[in-house]
Order: sequence, then C-alpha cells, then structure tokens
Amino acid sequence: MENIGYEVVPFPKIRRLMVDGGRLARQKHLIHGLVEMDVTDARRLIREHKAKTGETISFTAFIIVCLGRAVDMNKHMQAIRTWREKLVIFEDVDVNTMFEVEVDGHRIIRPHILRAVNRKSLREVYEEIRAFQTEHESGREANFIGWFVLLPAFIRRFFLGMLFKNPHWLKDMNGTVSLTSVGMFGNGGGWGIPVSNHTLQITLGGVAERPALVNGQLENREYLCVTVTLDHDIVDGAPAARFIQRLKELVESGYGISEFIEKV
Repeated sequence: MENIGYEVVPFPKIRRLMVDGGRLARQKHLIHGLVEMDVTDARRLIREHKAKTGETISFTAFIIVCLGRAVDMNKHMQAIRTWREKLVIFEDVDVNTMFEVEVDGHRIIRPHILRAVNRKSLREVYEEIRAFQTEHESGREANFIGWFVLLPAFIRRFFLGMLFKNPHWLKDMNGTVSLTSVGMFGNGGGWGIPVSNHTLQITLGGVAERPALVNGQLENREYLCVTVTLDHDIVDGAPAARFIQRLKELVESGYGISEFIEKV
C-alpha cells in the first residue's frame, strides 16, 4: 500500500481527563480578565540570585505564593457551590497546577495539588515542586490518575459528576484554585483563554518587554500576561477586580523573594 505521508499514534490516556473536564466546564458561566503585571523587579531578583548562588528560583512557585496570599485575603474567590445552593469557603488555598515531567524518556504533563499555599513560604513551595518533579510517579495523584483514566468514559463522568457536588471531595481531589502556564514554552507576550472547572483559575501567558514611563524616566520593563478566569455564578465583578489588584500588587512587589534570598 502506498505511503501517503502520515502516521497513526495512540491517543494519550491522560488526555481523557482533559476531555471529561471540558464537558464539565461547559456548565459554568466563566468570565475572563486579561491583565498585565510588571515582573521586572521580580525577575531581576531571581536572575541576581541565580548569578550569585547558581540556584534557580521557580517563577511558577513565586506566582503560586502570590496567588495563595491574594486568595487568603479574599477566600470567597475559591468558594465552591453545593447542590443545596450553599457556598463552602475553605481556609486553605490548595492550588492545582500542571508540571512537565519525564516518563520513560518522554516529556509529559502531570497535575499536582500544592496544599495550603497561603500558609507556606516561597522556599517551601519551591522545595515541594522540586520533590514532585523528581518523585511524580510514586505519589497518590499519580496512582489515582493511572487507574482512573482506564475506566470507561461513562463511569469516569458519573464519578466526576458526583465529585463536583461534594465540595470536600472536590477540594481533596481537585484543589480549590487552578493555575496553568502556557507561556513557559515560548517567547514574547500573549494570553491564554482556558477551560476551567474551578471558581478561580489563573493562566500565565508570555512575558513581553516594552518601554514604560517610570518616575518620569523611560525604561524597558517586563510584563507578564495573566488571564484571570472566574465562575460568574459565584464571584461578582467588584470583588474580582479587588482580588486582581491585590494579586497584581503582590507580584509586582516580588512578594516572598527577599525572604527566600535572605535564608540562603
């Protein structure tokens, strides 16, 4: 048979979770805010620390710590709706995020939930991420995902439907807030518009460099493109705007980095 220039490869089983999640996300009424955050000072501190010590501070860990603090100041941002028409507002901020890891010589994406980041330092979050990237195949999440994606689709979706009706189960299995980064694999600015099953999701886009007027002087600054996605059934515009402003202030001030450096 003539080769007409294509190949057939297996559909990755892990992607079944994305398909199921997309179906559930269609039931939410999401709004998206596109925000630019000046990360010039934060990135400068990270570069200086690496030049001095050889240690690379995870930029994702830095954003997660800022996110945990911002949500801690307004926990309604991570409220979860029950089937009884009530809201459950947890004290801990559990951030569900994705990391690229190596499995059998291939780079794949694996989810991980960082628990109670509102009570952790940048150093603690950084060390947890490093540990997960090394030991990702032996954790509870990896074991659960390994067998869950093998179930028939109707069973997986029934289970997820039940999960999303119980806030305590949902927190345990899915976290309270989601963060994803689409800008780590390219250069330049740009936003991502996600599909989300959380009340709050943060999507990190690219970093763009451009001139800006600072204290009357024109200088080059670095701006991170951030998409803030909210379930509008739960969060109104005014508190969302206040949350975004708090998050922006924390990121632009380099929250947590100085403490990280001082303890080296």
